[in-house]
Amino acid sequence: MTLLTEPTRIVLAKGYSLPDDADAVAYIAAVEAADGQALETATRMAINSFVKGCKNDGIWPAIKASCILSGARTLTGALVPLVGAAPTNFNFVAGDYDRKTGVLGSGGKSINSNRNNNADPQDNNHNAVWLGLNAGSIGSQYLAAGLASAGGNLLQRQAGPTFITQNRSSATASTSLLTGFLGMSRSSSADYSRRVGGTTTTVTQASATPFNGNIVLFNGSSSNLTFYSIGESLDLALLDTRVTTLINAFAAAIP
Repeated sequence: MTLLTEPTRIVLAKGYSLPDDADAVAYIAAVEAADGQALETATRMAINSFVKGCKNDGIWPAIKASCILSGARTLTGALVPLVGAAPTNFNFVAGDYDRKTGVLGSGGKSINSNRNNNADPQDNNHNAVWLGLNAGSIGSQYLAAGLASAGGNLLQRQAGPTFITQNRSSATASTSLLTGFLGMSRSSSADYSRRVGGTTTTVTQASATPFNGNIVLFNGSSSNLTFYSIGESLDLALLDTRVTTLINAFAAAIP
């Protein structure tokens, strides 16, 4: 017979659902252990729905390294990996973190994803972030590996309200900068998909051998990130929808 803890009895008595996806349950337990206290029921369920939704969409297997940089009660909890290796924190402190708006970067601070840019195939990769309230200063690197190098990957703010991407190449392509979901996915040697502001477009740019080096977030920039995902090619629109729903659910669940 399984014994229920008192908090679980209360949740069931009130008619709430409980997380039921094994990966979500394990992640939530790890976050709560890092935080030293439990998450709100609604926050737990938002995470559970996100993981189940990604699985239902068929995009979960493509996510190889990811952190939800929001939702958790502490910065330590936010750096618990949803998938893949734990990232390495360089100089971020508790005051740099907000449960709703995520991690705010500044000079001399970065997060090493500990996933090599060449861990995913040359023509089968994706990088994505959720950019929060602060788009950062000119040159802010939201995610980077091999800046301007052949085979490098980059999500960065450029001069003015401009956002540039680089995927397995030394060249960059620009578009208008918006907060929210920013991502790119390559499944072809000739081009890759880019999504910003809820719209996916195609960038015609041939791929090169992936740069050999870990993917780093922030890299000293003043930007504000609440989520990142690295891995194989996937449908950016589906991931966008899931992350958007997650961030909105956190906003409603967290006091």
